[in-house]
This record gives sequence, structure tokens and C-alpha cells, in this order.
Amino acid sequence: MSPGEGFELILWRHAEAEDGAPDAARRLTERGEKQAERMARWLAARLPKNYRLIASPAIRAQQTARALNANCRTDPRIAVGARPADILGAADWDTRAGGAVVLVGHQPALGQTAAALLCGKAQDWPMKKGAVWWISRRGEGVELRAVIPPALT
Repeated sequence: MSPGEGFELILWRHAEAEDGAPDAARRLTERGEKQAERMARWLAARLPKNYRLIASPAIRAQQTARALNANCRTDPRIAVGARPADILGAADWDTRAGGAVVLVGHQPALGQTAAALLCGKAQDWPMKKGAVWWISRRGEGVELRAVIPPALT
């Protein structure tokens, strides 16, 4: 994908995690590991070669990201409690001219970010654990390319 072709933002909610505390240390369940592996295979077949992978510092987000690629950057701006502006900043939404970013994070921030991009206002849109929302920006236009829950991978 060349810089003039647009920008792909893939919002990936971490897969199913154990209950418990501290929150940042929660690990994926066995089911969550399988969800992450299936979604990673689906993404790997569709992503351009030069995508960037960014994950929240929470263990469950790191584990989800590792299913796709060991070359993952951790960004505290997308930790639990992030805001849509934080997520868009981590993805370089306003300045990036092309390519793709896969961002592994948390609810409600990911759903709010999708709503802000697609309808102009952050709203609490639901997003299943392990799901992906693929959003494209072409010039001034933004479109939803895919919403894939882990059950469909």
C-alpha cells in the first residue's frame, strides 16, 4: 500500500481474559488464546506487509497482539481508561498518509473511537472480546470495511 492509497486502522479488542486483580495483570483464558490465534490468522491473510502493531500495556492486550506478530510496540496511551483521542494519537490518525495500524486495546475506548470516526461523535458502541473493526480513510472519507467477531474467523 503506497502513502497515497489511504490509511487502514484496525481496532482489535483483546480476547477473553481471566477475572481478577490487578486489572493490568489479567491473562487470556484458554478460550481467549484460541480467539486471538484465529483472529491473527484472519488478519495476517489480509494485512499489508508493512503494517504497524501497537498494543496496550495490559497483559491480555499484549498476549492478543503476540498472536499476530512478535514485533509489537506498547503504547500507554491506549491502556485501560483511554479516550478516543488517545487511541487516534497512538495510531497517528491525523498525520499518517498511508499504510495500516493494528491497535490492540480495550472497551469502551475502542467502540467510542469507531463511533467517533464513523458518525462524528464518541458513543458507547459495543465491541465483542477478540473482535476487529477495520476502518479505512481515503482522502476526507472514512468507511467501515469490516466488523469481525472471533466466532467468524
